[in-house]
Amino acid sequence: MTKITKDTTLAEILELATAEKILAKYNLPCLSCPFAKLEMDNLKIGQVCKTYDINLKDLLNELNEKVKK
Repeated sequence: MTKITKDTTLAEILELATAEKILAKYNLPCLSCPFAKLEMDNLKIGQVCKTYDINLKDLLNELNEKVKK
């Protein structure tokens, strides 16, 4: 993966080794939701952040720092 954007799916993000820890830090509820697990391939991080009022810019910056490494 070259860069994570607002249109990247949760399934793609969770392929990164440390992504789940970062998402949990931002209190992303989808990680423990049984319905979200069925929809991971369709849930875009931008939509999730908007729904749960999570700072998308900060989250993307932190995730993309991990992608660079």
